[in-house]
Formats: sequence, structure tokens, C-alpha cells
Amino acid sequence: MSYFHFLGHPMNLRRCLSFLVVCVFTFFLALVPTSFYGVNPETLEPIFTLTQQRVIAIFVFTAMMWILEVIPTWTTSVVAIVAILLTTSNKGLGFLMMKENIGEMTNYKSVMAAFADPVIMLFLGGFVLAFAATKVGLDVQLAKIMLKPFGNKPKTVLLGVLLVIGTFSMFMSNTATAAMMLTFLTPVLMTLPADGGGRISFALAIPIAANLGGIGTPIGTPPNAIALGALQEAGFNITFVGWMIRMVPYVIVMLLIAWFLLTKMFPFKAKTIELKIEGAPVKVTPFQKYVVWVTFALTIILWVFEGVIGVNSNIVAMIPFAVFSATGILKARDLEHINWAVLWMVAGGFALGTALNQTGLATTLINTIPFASWNALVVMLVGGFICYFLSNFISNSAAANLVVPILIVVGKAMAGNPSFEALGGVPAMIVGIAICASVAMCLPVSTPPNALAASTGMITTKQMATVGIILGVVGLVLGYLMLIFIGF
Repeated sequence: MSYFHFLGHPMNLRRCLSFLVVCVFTFFLALVPTSFYGVNPETLEPIFTLTQQRVIAIFVFTAMMWILEVIPTWTTSVVAIVAILLTTSNKGLGFLMMKENIGEMTNYKSVMAAFADPVIMLFLGGFVLAFAATKVGLDVQLAKIMLKPFGNKPKTVLLGVLLVIGTFSMFMSNTATAAMMLTFLTPVLMTLPADGGGRISFALAIPIAANLGGIGTPIGTPPNAIALGALQEAGFNITFVGWMIRMVPYVIVMLLIAWFLLTKMFPFKAKTIELKIEGAPVKVTPFQKYVVWVTFALTIILWVFEGVIGVNSNIVAMIPFAVFSATGILKARDLEHINWAVLWMVAGGFALGTALNQTGLATTLINTIPFASWNALVVMLVGGFICYFLSNFISNSAAANLVVPILIVVGKAMAGNPSFEALGGVPAMIVGIAICASVAMCLPVSTPPNALAASTGMITTKQMATVGIILGVVGLVLGYLMLIFIGF
């Protein structure tokens, strides 16, 4: 059904009007004379070329479409990539390319490669690994084993739930993890006193742990992949274990703070709580189950010891794909369950970054705007706050996709600035954006895990917002302190 089929429906009418506004604004930016953006005072020639102007228009179009949610975010990414190919590439529409001041064009192969960027493959491997673990019941078995040591006292069980969900979210989709744990815990939570804080604590613990846990690994959440891809493109080599060494301790500290906060704000009345975790029937052979266990363990070991073994983490991510396909664990129809929407969403951000660089727009911005003279700390904090604010209302992937390409340009311009380098330089700035995107969890619409938790009816928006704001502020402060003093 078309998004604009029923114009009488308020949402469809809003989308239609939003789309109209976006198109008018985009075509205005794309069609005005390039001199509109400024001219060189010495030569009186436009600062930007036509391809650079088109990239600006496409970037604004993408940003507005993501923020206004006129169409799904992944769809906007695909449209942006096609627009870049048609209007700025060396194989684009001929009549648009044969103009004066066309400038540098993008290489169409480089733009299309965004769909198969190594970081996309890393994320794809993570999806396949998580899907296979769920298919053979590995996730249920691990949950049982990991929660058993926490006994039946509500406070310790809550801590166990936070740590287990946080751990799962490092390697699985945080949405899938939250959904799985809600399935296990909802019947248990209904047995808790309705007038106590136990239900609220557990219901909030699930999205909090899922959102925070994803920060721990490069495959934990899309903003991590976006930041990692941008840094690799800029020449910074950050390994899988290098990310984990810094981020896992941060995640643990944040989960402990969340545990303390929840137990104080929503104290338990129940003295004990019994967890009964039952999984769905497993429809695989014992051999296939064994293959998944071994492959899961081997993949994580290869990721952790990437520097010793020498196999790139992006390549390692393809091993589960090959093994599970060859052994029949992953079938053609199972590919439908992979979250392709997230992959295309991330690809759109990579394509925008390619266009910024190959058209020379990034270099022009660096040479035109005196980034190097700006206060480094202010730039980092303002960029992080913008991403945090946006992530509370739109997809955290969209927020990171908007902010990272801009800050990469700013970071390159500020490289060499002593005060900027003292704060951690480009890696600290970009990884900070990934943190800001993930700690934004004030509202039910902020993240899918929040929406799932809100759907239980056990928590109010006010309760979620109160805890979310406190953890968001603490997360931002601790995150930037870690990046500044420990470095990346």
C-alpha cells in the first residue's frame, strides 16, 4: 500500500506534507546557482562545484527524511545512494554531468560498494551468528546457565538480568535480546506484588541493559558499526578486541549504576523470585547444535585474539555464514530473518561519506571553515549532545549516520591541534558519537527495546524518562571522561 494512499488519515497527510516540504527544500538547494553557497573573494568563483552542491542537497534530503520519518529509514538510505549514483557519479545521468564547474565525480563502484562494505559484512556475520544461536536454543541455555548463580533474591536476580542481557546484546540484536528476555520474564513479573517496585525495576532493566550492552562490541549496535567504518575509512585501525577492552568495562560500570538506581527508585516488596526459563522446541539435529556451539565460541575467540592470529574481524564474521550454510543450519528462507533494513540503513551513511570525500566536499569544507581554531572540547560535546538529542526521537542509526560524516570532516581539520589531540583526537570524537546514540533512551520511541518494555503496561513514560535521563547524563559524562583519559 502506498504511504500516501489515504490522504484523509492524519499520519498519511502529515507524511505527504512533510514529503512536499523536503522535496521543495532539496530541489532549492540543488538548483540554486553554486554562488549561493559563497564565492572565493579573490577569484569571485563559486566555492563549491556542482557535484558538491548536489551532495549537500542529498545530505539535507536524507537528514530531513530520517528526522520526519516520511518513509522507513532504510528506504531513505537506498534512495540517497541511488541519488548519489545518478547525480554525482561518473556513470550518472549524462546531461547532468556535462556541465561547467561539474567538479570531481564519485566513482560509481565505490558508492555501490557501500552495500558490501567490510563493516557491513561484520554486522551481517553478527546477525547470522545470533540467528543460529536462537535457532538451536543456545541463547536459552546460556541464559539459564548465566542467571543460575544469582539465586532467588530480587536484588541479585535483577543484577543478573542486567548483566546477562548486557552480555547478550554485545553479540545479538538488542531488540531480539529484549524480546527474548521479555518472553521469559513477563510471566514471572506478573507474580510480583502490583504495589511494589519489582515489576517496574525488571521491566526497565530489560531495555536499559539491551541499550547499554550493545556498546560493548563493534557488532553490538549499528552506531558502533557506523563509527568503526568511518574511522577505518579515515585511516584509524581499531580492532575488535581494542574496542572491547575499553567499552566492556564501561558497560559493566553503567549496568552497576543502573542496578543501584533501579533498586533505590523502585524497591522490591517481594522477598524471593523464581525464574523459569523455557525455550521453544529446537528443530535441529544434535550435530547441528554442536556445530553452532563450536562456531559461536570459535568466532568470538578469533575476534578477541585478532591481533595475535592476524585474521581481520570483518573476515572472521564470514566464517559463521560459510559454516552454517554448508551444514544446512542456515537455509535460503532463513535469510529473510536477517535485519537487512539495518544493513541498508548503515550503508546509506557509508555512501554519504564516500560522496563527501570523492567529490572533494570534505576538503572544501576543511579549507573554507576554520575548524582548527574552534574549541576542541566544545566541538566534541556539542556534536555528542546533538546526536544524543536526535537519538531520543529518531533511530540511533539515523542519528549516528547524520552526525558521524560531519564530525569526521571536522576531526580531520582539527587533527594536529594540541588541545584536540589531548582530548583523544578523531577516534574519541567519533566513538563518543556511538556512545551518545546508545545512551539515548528517554522515551518509548527512543529505541525498539524501550518500545517493547513500554508495551507490557508495567511502566509509565514518566518512569522511563526519569531513569533514561539520569542514565543518559551519567553515560555521557563517563563516556567522554573514559575517551579523554584512556583514549582509543
